[in-house]
Amino acid sequence: MARKIIIDTDPGQDDAVAILLALGSPELEVMAVTAVAGNVPLVLTQLNARKICELAGRPDIPVFAGAARPLLRPLVTAEHVHGRTGLDGPDLPDPKMPLQATHAVDFLVATLMREPPGTITLCVLGPLTNIALALIREPRIAARIGEIVLMGGGFFEGGNVTPAAEFNIYVDPHAASVVFDSGVPITMMPLDVTHRALTTRDRVERFRALGTPAGIATAQLLDFFERYDEEKYGTDGGPLHDPCVIAWLLDPGLFKGRKVNVCVETGAELTMGMTVIDWWGVTDRPKNAHVVRDLDADRFFALLTERIGRL
Repeated sequence: MARKIIIDTDPGQDDAVAILLALGSPELEVMAVTAVAGNVPLVLTQLNARKICELAGRPDIPVFAGAARPLLRPLVTAEHVHGRTGLDGPDLPDPKMPLQATHAVDFLVATLMREPPGTITLCVLGPLTNIALALIREPRIAARIGEIVLMGGGFFEGGNVTPAAEFNIYVDPHAASVVFDSGVPITMMPLDVTHRALTTRDRVERFRALGTPAGIATAQLLDFFERYDEEKYGTDGGPLHDPCVIAWLLDPGLFKGRKVNVCVETGAELTMGMTVIDWWGVTDRPKNAHVVRDLDADRFFALLTERIGRL
């Protein structure tokens, strides 16, 4: 039986590839995509989510718009990385599929309260605002979520938007803190693992060689997306962050990590949004997240190419 997932996202080129991976994988039943403000404002993230569903040939997937700004702080976006639209690279047509009228947070609460406990996994690819708002609005959903698998944070790699903080956590650190304190089982994909998933020239060309609309668009998305990180890190290719979340559900054997305590800094401006990960167990704080640190990158990209090739 397919695993039921809801993808909460702020597309973003790497978000787009993660959605394509999920939609190309029969082990996963994508119940919905919920959009949040992050890489670009909400008006674009919800539009981009629908564009990607249509690219995958899945206009039946309902897309909901959620929070337009973080809980307490002004919205920070990343057009310098993702381009003006958030999906710069390919020329994707405006979607014909509608945006759902229901607010994403209302949809999350209603769905989690309706479905049997433990049967839904939340795949969170952007800031955690929608998830935190749902937990605040209806605390009973915490015991009903099967697992939250999220991309965010960093430890050994530091941050990518400040020296201390990764973008998704930095945009809404207060929401991240709510989620990490919720008691829901969490698997976390920090920069420490996503920086091992580099979109080398050879890997990108394999997507292009698929010759399908989804394969060619993936290559075009990555051609644009990687230029910023290649310049920043001096690498062949940039890190492909968000697909790690979906790949974990498909083949956890690709990854290595450990269960540790994670706290999110919300008080100090210099380290705002830092994920303080007790990797060596030096505190007695409870272990609240499985933090992934390593990845078999070749097998990861082979999985990605094969699944996007099915679309």
